[in-house]
Amino acid sequence: MNTKINTSDPEGIIEDANYRVLTEYFQVRKQTEDICAPLEIEDYGIQTVDIVSPPKWHLAHVSWFFETFLLKPYLPGYKEYHPIFEQIFNSYYNSVGDYHPRGERGLLSRPTVSEVYKYRAYVDRNMQALLEISPTEHYGDIIYRTKLGVNHEQQHQELMLTDIKHIFAYNPLKPVYRSNQKFDADQNSTSVEAATWIEFSGGLTELGYSGDRFAYDNEFPRHKTHINNFLLASTPVTNAEYIKFIESGAYQDHQYWFSDAWKIVRTENWNAPLYWQQIDNEWWYSTLGGMQRVDPNAPVCHVSFYEASAYAAWIDARLPSEAEWEFATKDVEIEGNFYDDKNLQPTASNLGLVSSTSSQLEKLFGDVWEWTQSPYTAYPGYKPAKGALGEYNGKFMSNQIVLRGGSCATSKSHIRSTYRNFFYPEERWQFCGFRLAKDIL
Repeated sequence: MNTKINTSDPEGIIEDANYRVLTEYFQVRKQTEDICAPLEIEDYGIQTVDIVSPPKWHLAHVSWFFETFLLKPYLPGYKEYHPIFEQIFNSYYNSVGDYHPRGERGLLSRPTVSEVYKYRAYVDRNMQALLEISPTEHYGDIIYRTKLGVNHEQQHQELMLTDIKHIFAYNPLKPVYRSNQKFDADQNSTSVEAATWIEFSGGLTELGYSGDRFAYDNEFPRHKTHINNFLLASTPVTNAEYIKFIESGAYQDHQYWFSDAWKIVRTENWNAPLYWQQIDNEWWYSTLGGMQRVDPNAPVCHVSFYEASAYAAWIDARLPSEAEWEFATKDVEIEGNFYDDKNLQPTASNLGLVSSTSSQLEKLFGDVWEWTQSPYTAYPGYKPAKGALGEYNGKFMSNQIVLRGGSCATSKSHIRSTYRNFFYPEERWQFCGFRLAKDIL
């Protein structure tokens, strides 16, 4: 990467900021392509269900984001790569225009994978040019949108991994995504102690982001809220604990399930987490490293909010609110099993946190996104941005549930204690698990 000298910035402040943003930009762009490196050409275009997008589409969409929100409005003389790309790689931005139906992304044989990589390279060259020109009155917007685009691509990196896992698990051959995957349940599982209950004294507290680095708009504004005293489990629920739930017949007992959940359990014949199957009376699951025995000591994963809530009801507990979860992590160092560790699977190893106020809590970050009981809604005083970027988060604040903490497919640099992920309550193809909470009466 070549960096030009900006003579209008003699102290190099803007130049240094541009260099840092460009460096981060190219690091993340490379990581996306690294994720695709183990794929065969036939893997790039597969779409198994509506919520899964082909890897090829992800590669192009994140480039479309930079082209649409940075290059077209801010780079003088920019020529779009292909006029139809605006439609087929637009995800859901109505302000931009029409978009190809989500469930039909796998029907597009063209552009080819080769052409998509050329598109990415074209966008990269022009993004470098944009960040090397002398600052204009739009400089602040350019830097913010670049950081937003980088974080957006990190989100899609995790989506790519979860979508690839679904694509491979669907195949009867059970292909291996990465044969040199570090994680192996048969060799690396270590016994973990049973969860204990950690008491937290509530009161008036503040929630939301307050730092000076990037955060999404749904983490603002910081606001006051009251929390009652509560108990939080020291660890997420494990596979061994969840197997007891299965073997108790809970998937056949309506009393533990919400009405909507019970309909899905019956119509889709749920009887275990996604990717689980019994072979010779043993539980196995599909992983990105192929089929493996279920690790009894690892956090349970690929369960829906409905399943997490049913388990909590079965054991006479509940899920924590997102306010309780954030309150418990406010002084916690972000450590855990992330994408950076290349396990690509929740592990039983103690990768927990170190904290003077909650030293007994483990695995709050990484491994599995943790379902909360909180609906995904706006914080008090929240207003979405005007224009197309206002559709990024605000338009989804309906009928979804908040998750916290990141997973084994999340980049460590992407997560923070205030980060609010969200999915529909029935969805379980993501790396989602949960820990329990209780009221103190």
